[in-house]
Amino acid sequence: MDRKQELLKIFSEIEDTKGIIRPMIDDVVFLEDQLKELRKLPFIRINPNDPSQQKPTPAAKMYKELLQQYNNCVKILTGVLRRDAPEEESPLREFLKARKAEIR
Repeated sequence: MDRKQELLKIFSEIEDTKGIIRPMIDDVVFLEDQLKELRKLPFIRINPNDPSQQKPTPAAKMYKELLQQYNNCVKILTGVLRRDAPEEESPLREFLKARKAEIR
């Protein structure tokens, strides 16, 4: 199963899969591929005359920008999953509520 199909399966229960989610999944898959390719390139250019002088390469700058876009897309998609998930009390919250009730 390729990455796009994997993501579509995860989001198949959400009603708006075709409107907003599907294009964002396409973006996530594209960004993952681009980031994978950029990782193959050097991120730092070292001055041969003075190794202490280093500069980021254009690949490093592009990687940083694409990673930020990728993280934003993933954050939105995970937010959609959480919004559609049934409300479930975390064990920590349950414990805190029990402690609060004991104190009273």
